[in-house]
Amino acid sequence: MSLDVKRAAGIIPARFESTRFPGKPLHPILGKPMIQRVYEGARTARLLSRVIVATDDARIFAAVESFGGEAVMTSSHHPSGTERVAEAALGVEEPIVVNIQGDEPLIEGGLIDGLVEALQDESVPMASVMVRTSELNLIHDRNVVKVVVDKNGFALYFSRAPIPYDPAAHFLRHIGIYGYQKSFLNGFASLGPTRLEQDEKLEQLRVLENGYRIKMVETAYATLSVDVPGDIIKVEAALRKRMHG
Repeated sequence: MSLDVKRAAGIIPARFESTRFPGKPLHPILGKPMIQRVYEGARTARLLSRVIVATDDARIFAAVESFGGEAVMTSSHHPSGTERVAEAALGVEEPIVVNIQGDEPLIEGGLIDGLVEALQDESVPMASVMVRTSELNLIHDRNVVKVVVDKNGFALYFSRAPIPYDPAAHFLRHIGIYGYQKSFLNGFASLGPTRLEQDEKLEQLRVLENGYRIKMVETAYATLSVDVPGDIIKVEAALRKRMHG
């Protein structure tokens, strides 16, 4: 890309408390805490000027500093990671902010760069990621978030329910990593929850319900999020395969 490309700051929201997996960011994955795996993966992105862990927990803050990462302390009263990212973003100069989930230890820089490239167009307020999935049995899994897009790649809707209703060959699975124009993030974080957002328990629907667009970037990168302790086994197996070809 040209030298005048707009750079981005990557922010990883991380909290210690979790209903299904307390202390998740500090859980070791092949000898490194998960937050370090996420941080190091994000640092491979060409278009991120910096990567910051935003937390409200002194243990996570100390762990990040111990491996040489950058961390900031944020309020403990944020209802979601988006508000935590927005607070941390107040201290960055980059015009683009990427919200990198702290439970994605297999994150790769190319996936993040795709988001930043989509946001070079200032008319795009927000972007996210999707992957084409042919495992049609997963369309009925409520933990697999589906997205449908228009012909220009903008999201029409996200749902935990099967969309489309009866796909012939594949569906689009949403990966919960978001990029924002910094100016949009500040306003979005202050919007109140919306009805569909609450019904589906999907925060990104707040954007669509308020009339804004989300550009979806299709990727072939495989990710594995850690929701419960048992997911660590899958992630470690995938890491071993990656390291040994």
